[in-house]
Order: sequence, then C-alpha cells, then structure tokens
Amino acid sequence: MTEIDTKTDALVPAWLNVPEVAERLGVEVTRVRQLIREGQLIAVRRGENRVLMVPADFIGDGRVVKGLSGTLTLLRDDGFTDEEMLEWLFTPDDTLPGTPAQALRENRGTEVKRRAQALAV
Repeated sequence: MTEIDTKTDALVPAWLNVPEVAERLGVEVTRVRQLIREGQLIAVRRGENRVLMVPADFIGDGRVVKGLSGTLTLLRDDGFTDEEMLEWLFTPDDTLPGTPAQALRENRGTEVKRRAQALAV
C-alpha cells in the first residue's frame, strides 16, 4: 500500500474505498484487506484523509477481474512497485488496444499477461 502521485491518479478513472469493494464483492471488509495483503488487489492511500482506495476497474460482476491477480504477480516479479503497476495497467497501449486494465475487464487477460511477461526480458 502506497500513497499515489497525481500522474497515476489522473490515469485511473474511478476509485472505490475498501467498504465499497467489500459491498461489490459481497464479502466482509476484512476479506478485502486480506486480498490486498496477499497482492490480489492493489490499494493506495488517496485524498486528504489518506483513505485506502482500489481502482474500480479491478472489480467486476461481483468478483475481482479475472486475470488481475496473475498479472499483478508477474509485474511484482518484474520488480514493479504498486505505483508502477497502476501506471502500467492504466496507460493506453495501442497494441491491445486500450489499457491493460480495460483488456482484463474484457476477458483479454492472455494478451495482458503476454505483455507483462515481455517486460521482464
């Protein structure tokens, strides 16, 4: 969990606080915090009150977007920080097209993971 800078903040279209994530997933807040600790979700502190927030694009249809956890693991293994992962996931990539986060939401995780693996080379 890190504090986010304005560049990344501008890339992420919408944010959810931890209770909102829990509600959308149909789980307790403690489970969301566990997902964050386990690296299955990224959460950053935002705003004046430094509230822990998760990009809304990471939650879809009552679950964490398919392929997100594996992609985060690949990026972490490549040495990315949470901030760098968010920047990579929300920066448009003409070869996808769109952002890696959009591609994951559209069930195009294989392409996203392929690009994440190529970063390690």
